[in-house]
Amino acid sequence: MPALDYHDTALAAPPPLHAGLDRMLHGLQGRAARRGAINRELHRQAAAIHTRAAALQSAPDEELHRLLRDAQTRFRRGETLHDSELEEAFATIAEAARRQLGLQPYPVQIMGALGVTRGQFIEMATGEGKTLTVALAAVAAGWCGRPCHILTANDYLAARDADWLRPFYALCGLSVGAVTGEMKDCERRQNYHRDLTYSTAKEVLADFLRDRLRLGAYANATRRLIRAIYQAHAQSEGELVMRGVHTAIIDEADSALIDEAVTPLLISCKPENHPLTEAAQAAHGLVAEFQRGRDYVIEEKTQEITVTPTGVARLDEPSRALPGMWRAGPRRLELVEQALRAREFFHLGKQYVISEGEIVIVDESTGRLMPQRTWREGLHQAIEAKEGLTVTAPAETLARLSFQRFFRLYRRLSGLSGTAAEAAAELWHLYTLPVQRIPTHRPCIRVELPDRVFASDDEKWDSIVAEIAARQTRRQPVLVGTRSIAASEALATRLELRGIAFNLLNATRHRDEATIVSAAGEPGRITIATNMAGRGTDIKLAPGVAELGGLHVIMTERHESRRIDRQLIGRSARQGEPGSAQAFVSIDDELLRRHAPQWLRERARGALRAGLPQAERMAARLIRMAQRRSEQQAFRQRQQVLKTDTWADEALGFAGPDIVI
Repeated sequence: MPALDYHDTALAAPPPLHAGLDRMLHGLQGRAARRGAINRELHRQAAAIHTRAAALQSAPDEELHRLLRDAQTRFRRGETLHDSELEEAFATIAEAARRQLGLQPYPVQIMGALGVTRGQFIEMATGEGKTLTVALAAVAAGWCGRPCHILTANDYLAARDADWLRPFYALCGLSVGAVTGEMKDCERRQNYHRDLTYSTAKEVLADFLRDRLRLGAYANATRRLIRAIYQAHAQSEGELVMRGVHTAIIDEADSALIDEAVTPLLISCKPENHPLTEAAQAAHGLVAEFQRGRDYVIEEKTQEITVTPTGVARLDEPSRALPGMWRAGPRRLELVEQALRAREFFHLGKQYVISEGEIVIVDESTGRLMPQRTWREGLHQAIEAKEGLTVTAPAETLARLSFQRFFRLYRRLSGLSGTAAEAAAELWHLYTLPVQRIPTHRPCIRVELPDRVFASDDEKWDSIVAEIAARQTRRQPVLVGTRSIAASEALATRLELRGIAFNLLNATRHRDEATIVSAAGEPGRITIATNMAGRGTDIKLAPGVAELGGLHVIMTERHESRRIDRQLIGRSARQGEPGSAQAFVSIDDELLRRHAPQWLRERARGALRAGLPQAERMAARLIRMAQRRSEQQAFRQRQQVLKTDTWADEALGFAGPDIVI
């Protein structure tokens, strides 16, 4: 039907972003949307809903089913609900969750669900039950009858949550599916056509782009209708996988909307390109004897390489024996600089791993593997040449779209995360999402110990091992968060030499992720994890652990964003349980190397080695400065992506809002 065909491909036109005085006024609106009065109103409504839900506990099943059907009918009709009607609807949803899942939603979870339904970005502390909060809000979204995508951190969580919540959604009159990476198109299509679809941001955006490629010039439904009228035998583009883009509820939304926003997702093919693959191998050979400082200089902060005049001169003679592309000076330098970037800034076990003879990229913000992704502009080939692997053909881009532009195409967008306050202004500017902080169900009693700062890496790692050994002796469980796979493996080796038993979780050892993380609260358990740290899996304390101080979290370095630090710290002291956390920092950590001036680093190192009383305070100020600089740089990168998106809107404005590729 034409109406259904239109809805399946219609997109919301992203509103223009504000600039200058308009941006300042828009920012003031954002502050008003985050004001405490709104939070207090959410709290009042949640309390009323909780009371109503308690009154429904004695109602027979038939009465609850009738109330659920009536609420679904009102939502499907798009009626404007008064406060009392909305409260009654959410009370029935909460009671359905209690009966089907055995979970009585707390008032703070109901607060979060109300905020999500109103299109807000909800900050809920780790362990407060975001999965159930999302489910309550998803019912209200599903009742509206439009596609609703619930986006989680990974395929495992998408499949797990869909399976666990299926009986609850069925009681509410809704069907649910999950789309994961290994599925074929027919399976994807079936799951997208359910009322609610769990997936990841990457999978949904990839399917969206593939559908736009299928539609080609006929992405606009009106064009297809006109073609059908005037061309009786017009060829179909093939059945689309998705049934439209309308509502998105994003769990761990700060990662999807902020951290991953700088990297566009590309749909590509790999045509043969022998000259470039041969050039990557040749460039690796040419720079083998290059010396840093003599032939090239590097900029740690921006990760740029500049070949010096000495280095340029060293290229002249050997380039004469190479193919034609090496005769052009700029192209020659570009190939050499990529080879040097691969050597200096991309390291095995940190930015990538080798699996079955192929380079697999590691997401540095989560520690997860990203199979089937490649770096652009010959960098992937330069890394393959460096590692002595078969150099593959570079990908040719067929379609690309940034995550931040994609999410602005949704008509209704909301999200949840344990960390959002730091990015509140940016979330409002980009997505018009006001941040609301939800209080914890029970007071948080976590003990955050002062950072321990060391003059060198070796001193830091020795102290970490000693701290782990001391706490294991007391049988207190410890979760150690590392930044990279290489760091987690190196720590594991140190613990093995000390005879300390541990569990290791990183991107290359992730098969039992949920099992490893869920057991991290057992007495004497030592768990080493990269930033992935089993997000979405609860760490429950075993009997007797609370008396030992609860779970202790060790950060092996500070991260580029304070939000990532808070995510890791939030793994302990959930739901009013005891817990503690502490960071171990070295002057040689990557954060300080990239974002702190060398002279300040050396001054802090000298003060630490001399044991000066102000050394710890000096190092703490240095860390705060480095994190601020890092966050500012990341913000500028996101702004640059935004400028590219804006340019595309203006350059293709004549084609209308349906042009997104």
